[in-house]
Amino acid sequence: MKAQVGDRIVVKGVHVGDATRVAVVMALRHPDGTPPYQVKWLDDGHEGLIFPGPEAHVERA
Repeated sequence: MKAQVGDRIVVKGVHVGDATRVAVVMALRHPDGTPPYQVKWLDDGHEGLIFPGPEAHVERA
């Protein structure tokens, strides 16, 4: 997975009833765009570091 600042990381729930979460990439830790990413979650505004798993994908800005 590769992302750039401004892209969205969409994380789909893995269990029945889990919500899909969306975060905006705020900063990269590696210049080649590989994880981890500093993100801001759109649902609650929380900022944190994410190492996306197989349930996640990138939507380009």
